Amino acid sequence: MINSSSDNVKKLNSINRRMFITGSLKFFIMIGLISRLFFLQIKENKKYLTLSDKNRIREWKLAPVRGEFHDYFGNIIAGNFEAYQLHIIPEQVEDFRYVIYRVKDLLELSDKEFKRILKKKKEKKPWETLIVSDNLDWKKFSKINNHLYDLNGVKPVISISRNYPYKDNFTHLLGYVSQANEMDIENSEMIKKNFVPGLKVGKVGLEKSFENKLIGTNDIERYEVNAYGRRISQLEFQKGEKGKNLKLTVDTKVQQLANELLKDKAGSICVMDIFTGSIVAMHSSPSFDPNLFVFGISQDDWQLIRNDPMKPLVNKTLQGNYSPGSTIKPIVALSALENGIINTNFTVKCTGKTEMYGQTYHCWKKKGHGFVSLRNAMKQSCDTYFYEIARLLGVDKLSETAKKFGLGEKVFGDLFEIEKKGLIPNTTWKKNFLGKGWLLGETIITGIGQGYIQTTPIQLCLMTAQIANGGYKIYPHIVVDDKKIHPQDKFTPLYQNSKNIRIVQDAMFGSTNEVMGTSYKSRIDDPKYQFAGKTGTAQVKKITEKDRELDLKTFQIPYEERDHALYIAYGPYKNPRYALSIIVEHGGNGSTTAAPMAKKLFKLIIDRHVLRNSINDNKYLDI
Repeated sequence: MINSSSDNVKKLNSINRRMFITGSLKFFIMIGLISRLFFLQIKENKKYLTLSDKNRIREWKLAPVRGEFHDYFGNIIAGNFEAYQLHIIPEQVEDFRYVIYRVKDLLELSDKEFKRILKKKKEKKPWETLIVSDNLDWKKFSKINNHLYDLNGVKPVISISRNYPYKDNFTHLLGYVSQANEMDIENSEMIKKNFVPGLKVGKVGLEKSFENKLIGTNDIERYEVNAYGRRISQLEFQKGEKGKNLKLTVDTKVQQLANELLKDKAGSICVMDIFTGSIVAMHSSPSFDPNLFVFGISQDDWQLIRNDPMKPLVNKTLQGNYSPGSTIKPIVALSALENGIINTNFTVKCTGKTEMYGQTYHCWKKKGHGFVSLRNAMKQSCDTYFYEIARLLGVDKLSETAKKFGLGEKVFGDLFEIEKKGLIPNTTWKKNFLGKGWLLGETIITGIGQGYIQTTPIQLCLMTAQIANGGYKIYPHIVVDDKKIHPQDKFTPLYQNSKNIRIVQDAMFGSTNEVMGTSYKSRIDDPKYQFAGKTGTAQVKKITEKDRELDLKTFQIPYEERDHALYIAYGPYKNPRYALSIIVEHGGNGSTTAAPMAKKLFKLIIDRHVLRNSINDNKYLDI
């Protein structure tokens, strides 16, 4: 009995102890659960509410609205339009095969287009946006929207895209936009910050130079989706900021005429205000339609442009390095006057050729010009005269004057990364870069713009403008600057004696407006339009004695062996305001090919001056 009672007490104590331990464990588990629930629901409420929202709320960045380019008169030369696009995010699609075939049928895609889309899909991550089409017409865009109930993960997008209404007229000035690639994103914080699939960014020209100002910021749309990812309702729309509009100094009418004059030719036309430095026109030919690049150029179009022997992809105004030919003669004359080498009475006898150290240097006129002074030598473009003053002057002094007037340096600084500096040689340059001493014969041919010397068309235009304005430094620009700067605040004289500038101006007047002048046939007698200029013909191959004997006409010479035709001019002569440079590759000679273009240009430029001046805040001169 006693043992039995003792066993019962032990059993009871054991049960009680187990119940206590079990109860304690339950209590602590309950406390832990309650604490965890409290932590999750109270302390971590915001975190999990946000995660929940992310499951049902989506944020969508839209492409920013790009700033426009306007010409000087407010015409839109690079604008925007609504583009209808179709995007798919593969990981949000339950049955991609079904969806993509439905899209193929709705959009009536060709097998080639369909294969290209499938290829693009393989190259992307599942969560990356696949752009099925970035330029749908309204009919197809509407059809997709009407079938969204059956197209899980498909997103019709209304985006903003670029449009160039004047097509090939501004291509080399504005450049073009195309879809941003990895390099664009890596090299620009602004592009990285505003990137969305299908974003178009500047690739060349002003579109690229001013990318940060033009790009704008994204619109942001927040909307609610159901369990299948389909949009239920829009919750919020945050409006982005449009990119800055940029007003340029160019005149569309003058630019269009430049394009027409160079049709079917390779070359460049530049027009500049000689006081403000404003670029009125800057055209490189041949050109191409930049709209072709906006949505990705087709292989056929690309091959046509790339393989064109006239090289439409090259901006000849900024990248073209040309021998200036006789257009350098005003600078040679000015340098000789400034350095006291010659005066207006200095004469040279031209017999058609000059013998020096066993080398013959020919004048373009076989029988020579006889005795010529500076004015007559400029008027008739006598090579022999300029051989002689170059010999007396020396290449180093000539180089110094040429650089003062803008040759051998980038005209726009860092604005265009493609712009070339050209080359104004001197003795030091040749020693440093070629490791050889300078030869007298090289000085002689430099005096007529041949040899090592290389210039760009925009440099020749700047040189002419600074001769025309009386010899003062100007700073060419293309974008209208809000800051008002008067000429007396920024002009620096480039001469030692202003009389020398006037001598050169008068000689250029004779070259165009007097009998025997090389551009006399292109003159305009009306003082309103009258201009002064200088022709140039730049050799592209050495002329042999056999070539001289044959004396072939331009059309009889193979195209690639023909000389380049150049012309520089300014007008109106009595109250100058505009300067221009023209180059026609393989155009023969400046007097017959380039100078006649100047005649047409000056009539339009000067007729439009009153209109231009009426909205110009810096009215320096009235014509």
